[in-house]
Amino acid sequence: MNLSLPIIVVVLLLVVVSSIRILKEYERGVMFTLGRFTGVKGPGVRLVLPIIQMMKTLELRTVVLNVPKQDVISRDNVSVKVSAVVYFRVVDPEKAVLQVVNPYEATSQLAQTTLRSVAGQHEMDELLSQRDRLNAAIQQVLDQNTAAWGVKVTNVEIKDIDLDETMIRAMARQAEAERARRAKVIHADGERQAAQALAEAAKLLSSQPASLQLRYLQTLADISNEKSSTIVFPLPIDLIAPLLRAPIAAQ
Repeated sequence: MNLSLPIIVVVLLLVVVSSIRILKEYERGVMFTLGRFTGVKGPGVRLVLPIIQMMKTLELRTVVLNVPKQDVISRDNVSVKVSAVVYFRVVDPEKAVLQVVNPYEATSQLAQTTLRSVAGQHEMDELLSQRDRLNAAIQQVLDQNTAAWGVKVTNVEIKDIDLDETMIRAMARQAEAERARRAKVIHADGERQAAQALAEAAKLLSSQPASLQLRYLQTLADISNEKSSTIVFPLPIDLIAPLLRAPIAAQ
């Protein structure tokens, strides 16, 4: 009898110790009593009766999920590899335990298939230049499908878009051709503006003969500064015209 009492006390202590669960602030415990769901427990010390009760612990903190590179064929039939990062967290522990076996693995697999599906609906240029739009589309699809699991997808970011060497060279040639086209357009626009300015200047000089004479004298001054043994003097038409009319008047 003296030996049985300490044994009973030790057994009771072991049962009590094994029944104690401590939940952190960011954890929630889903309780089952005899196999039936009996509620969600918050942070603190919780008592779980052995054999009769069971508690499944889940974290409410944001989980960072790396989606590995997926082979995607864009809408314009370009083969690329796309990887992404998904940020999500459990917002309903009851659904996360009762509606899906593993919410983290399920979200990971859904993210991979959604990434391939959404990226395949866009052309190559859109994948490279409209990442924000692609991120929002993937997040919306994931959030709609994971809501039934008690999971909230807070953000999706495309990490890398890898192209093969052939496509990289083709895009480089396209970019070079685009730069050449812009250079020609700028050069043509400059020529047009210069021609327009010259036409306006000629119109202004023709309307004021005195300005034309001043321009002629300035040209002579510029020629005199040249280090050359031969100097050509331009003669305005209005100076030559009286000389040309003189022989005709003499006849």
